[in-house]
Amino acid sequence: MGLFDKIKGEFVDIIDWQDSSNDTLIWRFPRYQNEIKMGARLTVRESQAAVFMNEGKIADVFNPGMHTLQTQNMPILTTLKGWAYGFNSPFKADIYFASTRQFTDQKWGTKSPIIVDDQRFGMIELRAFGTYAFQVVDPGLFVKEIAGTDSHFVAEDINGQLRSLIVTKFTDAVGEGNIPVEKFAANLEELSELGLNKLNLDFQSYGLKITRFLVENVSMPEELKKEIFEYSRLNKIDMAKLTQFKAAKSIEQAASSSNSTMGMGMGMGMGFGMGNVMTNTFGQMMGQNASAQPPQVPPPLPAAAFYVALNGQQSGPFTCEQLSQMVTQGTLKQDSLVWKQGMASWVQASGVTDLAELFANLPPPLPPV
Repeated sequence: MGLFDKIKGEFVDIIDWQDSSNDTLIWRFPRYQNEIKMGARLTVRESQAAVFMNEGKIADVFNPGMHTLQTQNMPILTTLKGWAYGFNSPFKADIYFASTRQFTDQKWGTKSPIIVDDQRFGMIELRAFGTYAFQVVDPGLFVKEIAGTDSHFVAEDINGQLRSLIVTKFTDAVGEGNIPVEKFAANLEELSELGLNKLNLDFQSYGLKITRFLVENVSMPEELKKEIFEYSRLNKIDMAKLTQFKAAKSIEQAASSSNSTMGMGMGMGMGFGMGNVMTNTFGQMMGQNASAQPPQVPPPLPAAAFYVALNGQQSGPFTCEQLSQMVTQGTLKQDSLVWKQGMASWVQASGVTDLAELFANLPPPLPPV
């Protein structure tokens, strides 16, 4: 190699990045030990940005276009280098190219169920998944906060962190959205918008922006689905009828599970009783004339059972007799939260008329010794 070729190889005078990948976010220009020649040509293509870094500090950022590197168009680097009156000698700087295009069809999903507290159905578990798209909107901040000194940074390097942040913020959005659980499937667009607004408040601190966020599905346990379907069919008619309907189903299940002769006889008896309950209930719903044929009066239903919040968990249901024992044992207190079917929300036990008398017979506290 001649002297001219050696000197020429020590200077960089053309700087560009021809991105042939689909997932590269950051690519460092391979300057190695060569110095950048003052007056070198920098080409920044569409959907790119060039970030100059000097001794670990972010300097100038160049947008798409063809640039001739001079002290006049590198004001921050000129200040860091101390070129107060201009300087035309070669210099060293790390150059990072950032892709500013949208990275679409990124997957997200909940690895563990989301716990939601619904006023009517209590604590429930939900799962959700969908897609999102993002792009780098502040290349300098992104290089500083995320990419660091990596010479080649791809979308998959950050997707794990982004997915965790998405699930956390989506959980908050679900809690603040005040959408009834049975209407989640019909309000996926609203959930998506809530998640998008919530996410971008945090993504800005990384120099990123979520351009599209979609909730494709929200699923829940099958037993909860069945309960919601029953609730939607019967709640508009009468909550008392819903209670009768559930009692009839319980009798039917008890009869069908009996295998002995006695169990079969009991099942037949309960089946006849269930038929009377169903006939009376649905006869009223269909507007049948009760005076045409006197109905058989079913036995009275047991007293309404209560659910109790114990150690932050829903327990029960308990009968009044069981609740009385719990009061005696100190498990159920006056400020304990309780709920039964037909109540709008959880309330303190002392505020429920049916339970207030349980605390009336409690002995007063012992006098001090």
